[in-house]
Amino acid sequence: MTQPNSSDLFPCRLTRREFVWQMGGGFAGVALASLLDGDDFFARPAAAESGTSASAPAGPLAPKAGHFPAPAQRCIFLMMNGAPSQVDTFDYKPELARYAGQSLPPDKNYINSGNRKVGFLTPNWRPFRPGGESGQLISDYFPRVREHADKLAIIKSCHADSHAHGSALVAMNTGNTFIGRPSLGSWSVYGLGTQNQSLPGYVVILDKRGGPISGQPNWSSGFMPSTYDGTLFRPVGNPILDLQRPRHIDDRAQRNQLDLLARLNQQHLASRANGRELAARIQSYELAYRMQAEAPEAVDLSQERQATLDAYGVGRQPTDEFGRNCVIARRLLERGVRFVQLYSGGGHLEETWDAHESIEKNHGQHAAEVDQPIAALLEDLQQRGLLETTLVVWGGEFGRMPFSEGKDAPGRNHNPYGFSMWMAGAGIKGGISYGETDEFGFQAVVDKVHVHDIHATILHQMGLDHERLTYFHQGREESLTDVHGRVLEEIEV
Repeated sequence: MTQPNSSDLFPCRLTRREFVWQMGGGFAGVALASLLDGDDFFARPAAAESGTSASAPAGPLAPKAGHFPAPAQRCIFLMMNGAPSQVDTFDYKPELARYAGQSLPPDKNYINSGNRKVGFLTPNWRPFRPGGESGQLISDYFPRVREHADKLAIIKSCHADSHAHGSALVAMNTGNTFIGRPSLGSWSVYGLGTQNQSLPGYVVILDKRGGPISGQPNWSSGFMPSTYDGTLFRPVGNPILDLQRPRHIDDRAQRNQLDLLARLNQQHLASRANGRELAARIQSYELAYRMQAEAPEAVDLSQERQATLDAYGVGRQPTDEFGRNCVIARRLLERGVRFVQLYSGGGHLEETWDAHESIEKNHGQHAAEVDQPIAALLEDLQQRGLLETTLVVWGGEFGRMPFSEGKDAPGRNHNPYGFSMWMAGAGIKGGISYGETDEFGFQAVVDKVHVHDIHATILHQMGLDHERLTYFHQGREESLTDVHGRVLEEIEV
């Protein structure tokens, strides 16, 4: 007698272990399913609620309407990894010169991170000068950016929850100091999809010296499907590794392979409800295939005019690398990528903006690398008609202390109590500053802005309500800001 094979016994394609497990838990599952259905658990969508349509989008990265009309269709976050000094860049404090060489007053309650030495109040290392018709005071570390002062809304009262680079970077990117949560870019793509199905919705370009100290969690999709992960582009050489297929495989053969793989994966997925990671993996294969045709063109700078490359400082030091990355970022944005994060500074200590040894040496180097490219990016976006629909964000994970690290020490330690960021572009009032730190630039005291407020404002400019943009995870509706944020309406048009 012929023995039946496993596919005859289990036409649903479950393994024996899966069959036994489901059989044993079936009766309890019926009761549980009834209770969950009564709580509308199964009605929860696995996509951002937009309020515009009851039908699900064609795919996880398909374009979706936001919660309301908004000016920003895309966002670029210029992350100054290592934390620039606010009192040396965008927050002028003349009292530092008046009280130079004195100690911070005892009524300033602070925790000095890393057991580092506490020195004396130290003035700004380079002069501040007015820029544009608004006359906003901006340091000589950023003379080219200062030319665009009328585009900038400088937020001078930011504060964060951590003294440490690793956790502060994770918080600036994900809203929480603990790893494992989706990043800002992931939330944006989850809520809005992307406008080009042949390119990633969320791209991260690192500094050639390395990535942020806390690594991949800064651009992770966390508990969301990996479809919403940030895609890393390399800062030098071929931006995307292993994109080209082997020479011995032509397009038709590769298409046949992917079609077969998709059929097998879909069969596997059909018997496993809520297999989001598998669905994300299927999507990633198709995206990689489409990227083979479009991504090389998107990063091909030979298509740019020489005058454009010169404006960004491409081909000259010290602006070549960051300038190239800014051009690539602009090309990605104009091709429909939803969110781009561009890092300045990589690795640790002086290779980033972490100026413990010397503000002048450290900021002098890093600002010289980015000042011209950032100014060119603002100008280029405006000339192409993209600035009015592109939100540009600049900042680090925290700021730096108004005092030196020790006697005659020219560096500054970490400061999460008060620091500066700026926004420009889509729906942002230009030529203004918002909030204030105290007379020394030590802590935010007027119109304080938490990281959650920054995130809420970015999402709002992109048409997303940070309280409504949620993802159901482990019995709880999770959000980027955990509904603590406040939209900075004062800097919006």
